[in-house]
Amino acid sequence: MQLVSFAQSHKGKIRDHNEDAYLELAECGVWVVADGMGGHAAGDVASQMVVDTLEMELAHLPRHQISVEQLVGAIRRANRNVQHYASTQMQGKTVGSTVVALLVRNEEYHLCWVGDSRAYLLRDGQLQQCTRDHSQVQDMVEQGLISRDDAEFHPLANVVTRAIGGQEEVEVDVVSGLLQPGDLFLLCSDGLSKELSFHQLSQILNTPSVVDACMALTHSALVHGGRDNITSVLVRACQGRSQGELDDPTLPLVQGHWVRT
Repeated sequence: MQLVSFAQSHKGKIRDHNEDAYLELAECGVWVVADGMGGHAAGDVASQMVVDTLEMELAHLPRHQISVEQLVGAIRRANRNVQHYASTQMQGKTVGSTVVALLVRNEEYHLCWVGDSRAYLLRDGQLQQCTRDHSQVQDMVEQGLISRDDAEFHPLANVVTRAIGGQEEVEVDVVSGLLQPGDLFLLCSDGLSKELSFHQLSQILNTPSVVDACMALTHSALVHGGRDNITSVLVRACQGRSQGELDDPTLPLVQGHWVRT
């Protein structure tokens, strides 16, 4: 199988700067989205520190030899780096970020995350959310205190219960599975998932081209308000280049990556 990816980030219509960051290590089979914690100091520094740490920890490793344990270890290293930055440069103020990362290796996928940035999988036209938000409203939903529909608009919707930089040691959740031809992964910050419904995400992701789908996600989130930074990374598994992904010669090569798994 081959993988094609495309990523896009936008500051949105309300925020004056972008606290999201993303990383495409297509040659390593790794993709990452990080979202600096809004309302806290230096959220943009924290998210960039997360992706920089993961790149530094993983980019030099041989292809097909990156393990999920190494990815989790890199995320924990990022947590320590953000904590060190907060204590030495920010007088101990809270500096934090979420992170969600995809690793594809040997026909398997692994999703690792901390916080409420999400990963979705579109398989055979059906969308599923693969990650569980580490958030106060998610805990309330699971306790039966509020409905899932009410959760997105709850006053505590932006309160995360776990984040990079939040504690000295961070717990990283992981889900894994077998990769299938046609699988499409979406990694995104909550600036996307809070603007578009599950049904809207599903409709857009069923677009044949990852480039068109990614651009449509950003455009739709902006149309629906763009109240936060918006970041999407799409990764599709396919049997070959016959599907026509990224065949448009007018597209800069940096916008998409082909790799063989």
